[in-house]
This record gives sequence, C-alpha cells and structure tokens, in this order.
Amino acid sequence: MKFAKRVAGTQNAGLNDLYTAPDPQQISFAGGYPDPAMFPQKALQVAMGEAMTNRAAFQYADSWGFRPLRDQLAAMMAADGIKTSGEHLIITQGAQQGIDLTARLMLNPGDGLVVEAPTYLGALAAFNQYEPTYYEAPMQADGMDLVALKKILMTHQVKMIYTVPDFQNPTGAVMSLEKRRALVRLANQFDVLILEDGPYRFLRYEGTTLPPVKVFDTEGRVVFLGSMSKILSPSLRLGWLIADPEIMAGIEALKGAADVESSALIQRAVSQYLSRVDFPAHLAQLRKTYRQKRDVMLDALHCHLPADFTITDPQGGFFLWLQGPKGLDMTALQREVLLPAHVSVVAGRNLSPAHSMVSGARLTFAAPAIGDIEPGVQRLAAALSQGARQVQAR
Repeated sequence: MKFAKRVAGTQNAGLNDLYTAPDPQQISFAGGYPDPAMFPQKALQVAMGEAMTNRAAFQYADSWGFRPLRDQLAAMMAADGIKTSGEHLIITQGAQQGIDLTARLMLNPGDGLVVEAPTYLGALAAFNQYEPTYYEAPMQADGMDLVALKKILMTHQVKMIYTVPDFQNPTGAVMSLEKRRALVRLANQFDVLILEDGPYRFLRYEGTTLPPVKVFDTEGRVVFLGSMSKILSPSLRLGWLIADPEIMAGIEALKGAADVESSALIQRAVSQYLSRVDFPAHLAQLRKTYRQKRDVMLDALHCHLPADFTITDPQGGFFLWLQGPKGLDMTALQREVLLPAHVSVVAGRNLSPAHSMVSGARLTFAAPAIGDIEPGVQRLAAALSQGARQVQAR
C-alpha cells in the first residue's frame, strides 16, 4: 500500500526516539520531560472532579475553546507583555498542534521556511509533512544569527520563520532584545510570518525576562504559541495560539477540520485549577527545582567533561547544548558507546533539516532525579572520552 509522502517525512524525523522506554539502569538526559514530582496531582484531581459536575463538560463545544480559560490565559499573556484578549486566543492540543496548524495554513510544497540550527525536533517533524524548502540560520549565544537570516531573505523566497526565542530547544539560548526587534523588522521588510514558540517563557531561573517577539509585532505577522506541558502537565495536551484576526480565522477553520475541538473536560478542569490555586507560586517552585537541577548538571559537566567538548549555560528552560570536536558522530557514539554505558542524550543529527549538527547533542536536566545527574554525567563523560579517542585514531 502506498502512503502519502508526508508519512515518510514524519517517520524519518526521529521524534519517536525521544519516547522509547529506557532500560532500568539507564540515566536519560534525552526526552524533554518535566519532573513528575512537580505535577500538582492533588489540585488537578480536585479541579477535574469539579469540572465533571457540569454536564456541559461532556458535550461538544466550539473549536476556539472554553471561553473562561481563554480569558485566563489571555490575562496571563497580557501580564507577560502580549496585550490580547480571549477572542484572539485559541486552545490547541499542546503547542505541537499550533506548530502543525500554522504550517498547514502557510506552507505549500517548496515554500521557503527558515529554522534555527539546531532546532526543535518536533517542529521539523510537523513541517516535514508540508514539504517546505528549508533554510538554516545558525544559532548564536544571543539567539538566531540575523546576519545569516538577512542573507537568506535577500536571496530566497521565504514564507515563514520558526523560532524558539526563550531558552531555545535545544541550546537553551535566549534571543536578545535587539534581535527580537530586528527580527520583526526583517519579517516586515520581506513579508514573512514569524512563528514564535514559547513553551519555556515562564521558566527563567536568573537574569531579566525579555518581552515576547509578539510584543514588537506591528503588522500582525507574529503567531505566538504557549503550552501547559512544561509548567503543568504534558498529558493535558493543552496549548494556546495567539494571532491577529486574519491568521486566526484560518487557524480556527483548520483546527475544526482536524479535531473539531480540544477536550472540553480538560479545559474546564484547567480553568478550575487556575481559579483556585496560586499559579505564580507553583511557577516559583518549578523555577527553584529546575534551577537546582541545572546547577548540579553544570557543575558536574564542568568537572568531568573532556577538554575538547563545550556546553552552553542556560538561564532557564530544560536544555543545554553539548558540542563535540569536529569529526565526532554523536549518533554513532550514542548507539555504540552511550547506550551500552546506560546513559542517553538527543544526538544532534535530526535537530536540523540538513543534518548539519552531527557532532552536538541536546541534554536535559529537568527529567532525571537530582541524585542521578552527577552519576549520569560521569558515565556520559567517560563515554565521550572514549568516542573522542576513536575519532582521533581514525
């Protein structure tokens, strides 16, 4: 049986590698899971019970989402700088659906799409279905290389730019204030849409919070994506999308065709939860816990990492980037050395459309137990030393 080409594009993206069950001895720095100890299980259980007392929670609803929740999320985003309202916000099945819907709205086969290199694996899996022509803009310490981006825009037809400006997945980098403004100016100049993916915005552990790119949007060409996956629970599959009316009309139509609606029961439960708890206090506890984990990982890496490897130093989010020496194949190293040593990372090969990041890897400090981080780093460092020696011997 011949499937559509989009199936192969998604299968080859490597997304499923993040969710394979590890062996019992494995310490995983791979999947971007939240710490399960941070799920507010009891409070969510109470909120779910309250939501279930209303029969409307079991009925069909509109594809925009539960209006009280949309208003709550809009207020949260307004406090973060995006002046919006519930009527300009739609509920999605996680930010991942927002990526897919925006790509479906904008991209025909062959259309130009700029992504950061490296970038989020799941975004590439979504984009691949629509067969874009990819262009890579390298990552720098302060975000996307806008000099490289401008060269791309001057020489190619580009329809959309995808960026994770806050604690980027996978590098942990934060786009500077100057670059946020300049990115919007470039999009205006070259008539390009910006898809701003912001699942880590509320997880800053130090430094100054910068406004979302959407704040600088002067022509309605920035789509902002938010998510509860990292700050509440991934299994809720609850995200949101903010866009101007013309874009939102297309998004709403596509969402209705895709799934009719997001779960009314889940939406009502989350709305109940947000109404009854001190959500800023919950976020503060997340930041405290993840900062401790980040510090343990950075200390261990600085202590044990071989000299020819470098790491980024994120101020928030879940991830840091490990860069190995030229000639190192992190995918092969994972298969031949890391997995037998019972430690795993996300090898960089599939984190760019051109597979240009083969000697790097993404590490997460969020998911592993804090007591497993240093032993895991020791295993990782020993395996990396072995891999580097093999490269040098060739």
